[in-house]
Amino acid sequence: MRCVFLDLDGTLTNAASGILNCVDYALDRMGRATLDHSTDQSWIIGPPLWDTFRTLGVPEGQLDHAVALYRERYSVTGYLENSLYDGILDQLQILKEADYSMCLATSKALSYAVKITDHFGIAPYLIDQFGSQADGTHSDKTSLIAHGLAQMGITADQAIMVGDRKYDVDGAKANSMKCLGAVYGFGSVDELTAAGADDLIMTPNDFAAKVMQNFPI
Repeated sequence: MRCVFLDLDGTLTNAASGILNCVDYALDRMGRATLDHSTDQSWIIGPPLWDTFRTLGVPEGQLDHAVALYRERYSVTGYLENSLYDGILDQLQILKEADYSMCLATSKALSYAVKITDHFGIAPYLIDQFGSQADGTHSDKTSLIAHGLAQMGITADQAIMVGDRKYDVDGAKANSMKCLGAVYGFGSVDELTAAGADDLIMTPNDFAAKVMQNFPI
């Protein structure tokens, strides 16, 4: 088996609006200052929600409440404030026709991830979907990928990770897996290169070719 582990936000979909709107919603409901949208807030897309709110100054004892408020809006509206990257489904079709298996590996709560993959037509290309649990279990990419490998019953050399942030690369490397960095997402060339990405995917239209080049069947 050759299995491609796919990140979601910043790799298959542009989820920035929904995520940032839901962070603002949670901060506002807690009486805290909302995000400064005049500055780059792309760092928020990628890390586990608990880490994001911690960085934004939410006290440790209020992190679960912040995440719950975020999800209150995300589960109804936020997940739809999202869009597929142009041509990405065509790229998944190419990989499917080339006999690659694909599964989702996202830090997003699995209950929301499956709604997104279904709504945007990604689900038919996936043989399995892995995400975090409501309590944050598997919200870090290292444990998530380890869980995915175990559930699939495959070894690291039978899989490759594709993601747009250093967390994807770090998680893959911790599991001895190769990782391709999706530069068109929310990470930069410098971030992905410094993390040790094996190669970079510059545009969605390069997606399938880069996977097949670095992970041939």
